[in-house]
Amino acid sequence: MVYSHRTSIIYNSTLFTWNQTHHRCLRLASSLRSLGVTKNDVVSVIAPNIPAMYEMHFAVPMAGAVLNTINTRLDAANVATLLAHSEAKILFVDYQFVPLAREALKHLSTTPPITVVIDEIDDPTGIRMGHDDEGLEYERLVSRGNPDESPNVLEDEWDAIALNYTSGTTSAPKGVVYSHRGAYLSTMSLLLQWGVGNEPVYLWSLPMFHCNGWTFTWGMAARGATNVCIRTTSAAEMYRAISDHGVTHMCCAPVVFNIILEASPADTRPITSRVEVLTGGAPPPAALLEKIEQSGFHITHAYGMTEATGPALVCEWPAEWDLRPAEERAALKARQGISCLALEDVDVKDVSSMASVPRDGRSLGEVVLRGSNVMKGYLKNEKDTAAAFKDGWFLTGDVGVIHPDGYLEIKDRSKDVIISGGENISSVEVETVLYRHPMVLEAAVVAMPHPRWGETPCAFIAVAKDCGDQQRNVSEGEMISHCRGNMARFMVPKKVVFMEELPKTSTGKIVKFQLREIARKLTLSELNKGNIVSQATMQTIPNPITT
Repeated sequence: MVYSHRTSIIYNSTLFTWNQTHHRCLRLASSLRSLGVTKNDVVSVIAPNIPAMYEMHFAVPMAGAVLNTINTRLDAANVATLLAHSEAKILFVDYQFVPLAREALKHLSTTPPITVVIDEIDDPTGIRMGHDDEGLEYERLVSRGNPDESPNVLEDEWDAIALNYTSGTTSAPKGVVYSHRGAYLSTMSLLLQWGVGNEPVYLWSLPMFHCNGWTFTWGMAARGATNVCIRTTSAAEMYRAISDHGVTHMCCAPVVFNIILEASPADTRPITSRVEVLTGGAPPPAALLEKIEQSGFHITHAYGMTEATGPALVCEWPAEWDLRPAEERAALKARQGISCLALEDVDVKDVSSMASVPRDGRSLGEVVLRGSNVMKGYLKNEKDTAAAFKDGWFLTGDVGVIHPDGYLEIKDRSKDVIISGGENISSVEVETVLYRHPMVLEAAVVAMPHPRWGETPCAFIAVAKDCGDQQRNVSEGEMISHCRGNMARFMVPKKVVFMEELPKTSTGKIVKFQLREIARKLTLSELNKGNIVSQATMQTIPNPITT
């Protein structure tokens, strides 16, 4: 095979060549079939960025199955919801997440999947899912598989390759189905536009459970790359990996920049050659971009979503922009950019008429996508699939503009999604939990700035006036505790603001614009204050919405 003797994976003291990785994937695919896995069965995995997680991106399709990588930050109830909805046949669990998996299986009312523990490859712990040592274990499955067994032959490029959930925190999750065609096109276009050359050394600082690592799981194989796997994105681990292995490329959410910049002297290592970084999510602040690039990292900004098989836009950098002032360069770099090559088209439209908005950098419309790397649809959800498309265009729900040079810039998120540390948080889902508290009359959740996570949820609450003496006992801590008991921890608001009444339009709709203005002005020192925002304060914030 091509690249057979190149290093494919580095993880702690473990090192594989591409020839070894290929044979390990063939063996695992063989063992999956022996466990009864057939075409279109779902194989789920809860694991960090370790060799097994990478190998399953190849072995599961080789068995004809569909890979479902589960967000490791979800709680047990969320995981159980996804397992039930996907009807997962097998669940692979890294030893670190065995307690989470055990608790999730207790929540299942359906037939549980076969569970397989992924033990530490270079220092086995012996942890298993069962009460003895006979539970299934990843390396045992690999060793007993037959590498000479022919892998599944793909007969239709529209067959499913992966299932990724937009959210694991609702009773009706949206499972986004990727096709082999879409994954291939997305992979190849990103390699081209990011300029990934021969034999890159790629650091896995982006979770593989995020859109299959933005499809770079497959992309790095196409370039014969060395995949440097790390369990956590701690500063020490990233600096050590970059220094020891000569990392050339990495992807991450902007929050990782803060981790790198705030590292203690003991954790840092010299960056001797430029590291290319593809980042997405909330646009990094100009000052942060300048600092991280001075540290030896070259940043490329992208925009995407689960339904687009990861990045759909890349902010390609014209050489003449290098001549612009630093502040202007940062503003240009924060744009979402131009279409990925494999997409048929990207536009900003008035969705009521589906007319394109003027390319003046001011006219607002909804960002829409069209092309083969847009999802096949939502699993078992024809209603939401139909609603997501109009006239062949996928409606992103994001509001943006197109500049005269053709570059697109997001201005707002009509879906009220909060991007915290690279994780998407639906404000509606947090509000639903808040409303379950008996003393909450009104609730609204918006994004507030956070120095580490970029954004974090901020809850605005009006307390019911007919709760008697209980009203005086409502506290920020109680509300946060209520949220912690009912949602994944990364979704919990870091700030709760009590108001006499939430601002509304004449038709009774909560005006989130005003709340965003308040949240935007909150500083880190105010995170621990419980001030009540009065109507007088509200009157100082302009309200452009009159209907």
